[in-house]
Amino acid sequence: MPTTPESQLPSSESGGFDRRGSRGVLQPAIRIVLALLGALAGYQLADRMRISSFAPDLSQNGKVVWLVVFTAAGLVLGYLLGVVLSRLLRRGLDHVDEVMARATGAEVVVAVGGVVVGLFIATLISLALVRIPIVGPYLTVPIYLLAGYFTAYVAAKKHVEILRLLGVRGAFEVIPGITPAKLLDSSAIIDGRILDIVETGFIEGELLVPRFVIEELQRLADSADAEKRVRGRRGLDFVRRLQNSSGAVRIDGADYPDIEAVDARLVRLGHDLGAMIISTDYTLKKVAEIQGVKVLNINDLANSVKPAVLPGEVIEVKILREGREQDQGVGYLDDGTMIVVEAGSSLVGSRVKAEVTSVLQSPSGKMIFSRVSSAPPADG
Repeated sequence: MPTTPESQLPSSESGGFDRRGSRGVLQPAIRIVLALLGALAGYQLADRMRISSFAPDLSQNGKVVWLVVFTAAGLVLGYLLGVVLSRLLRRGLDHVDEVMARATGAEVVVAVGGVVVGLFIATLISLALVRIPIVGPYLTVPIYLLAGYFTAYVAAKKHVEILRLLGVRGAFEVIPGITPAKLLDSSAIIDGRILDIVETGFIEGELLVPRFVIEELQRLADSADAEKRVRGRRGLDFVRRLQNSSGAVRIDGADYPDIEAVDARLVRLGHDLGAMIISTDYTLKKVAEIQGVKVLNINDLANSVKPAVLPGEVIEVKILREGREQDQGVGYLDDGTMIVVEAGSSLVGSRVKAEVTSVLQSPSGKMIFSRVSSAPPADG
């Protein structure tokens, strides 16, 4: 297979917009600007001190040296301050990127509105703070920052309820061309296969784990029943691994206290967000689809990617146990598909070649029926 030369591979240097490249330009720009501002501040400070009564009596050359020293000192301090601020800015932008990767469009719009409301509240508070002697004007800056951050945080967390109170419904509808979010129910999380599917990159869009699903897993983990306790702890462990493996996994805090059943809450949330549900529960799929919410069943996906087996094909299988019907043997293929072998009960423990007679596909999986094509070789 021919390989593509490295010179032909797309990169930030050959064109296109690159976040890291733009930040690489931004950092030295900040340092240069702050260095020039520092030099200007140093020059102005030296000039004012030169004409003050505290400055030493200098000759003309001494005054020039005086200005040069302060200007150079201001240049160096400004540059060092620029180094610190550019690093802090880069970390802040990285954090913003992580937040924006997990945020939906509705969350961003509502959060911006929250910032505006927070700044308005901070303005009202600042009118009283500026009257405080000495420290009053300096308190306004943290008030603006805290008020803007707090209102934006609350607005983003409660964006669904806020938009619903405002009567906005379009924000929850699926827009053609935009990948809808995926809601994970407890059965899909406990099953564990969703982790492998996410890591392969076949899931597009944001993955949401509702908080009430986390609470359900916690109740299972705290159950007195040993089997439920294992399932709950397994589910919580998979949630943590999903968060570590993908930045697109987010815990959604929306809840419906008026609805008792977790599955009903999940369907309601999927309807409100225009999201799909990922599950292994066949009953949930039927109920959700009746209400217009699409469900992606992991079992359906697993069955669809299993190798096709056609009638008349001869496959090799090891018979592990007797079947339900008389003279039947049961074995399993490598992918876990059950195969029933007619006249195979006497060959339990042996590996035989079986000819496929029919394939039964059901919602719970695929079952293959066959008959013995050739007996196992004699032990030598």
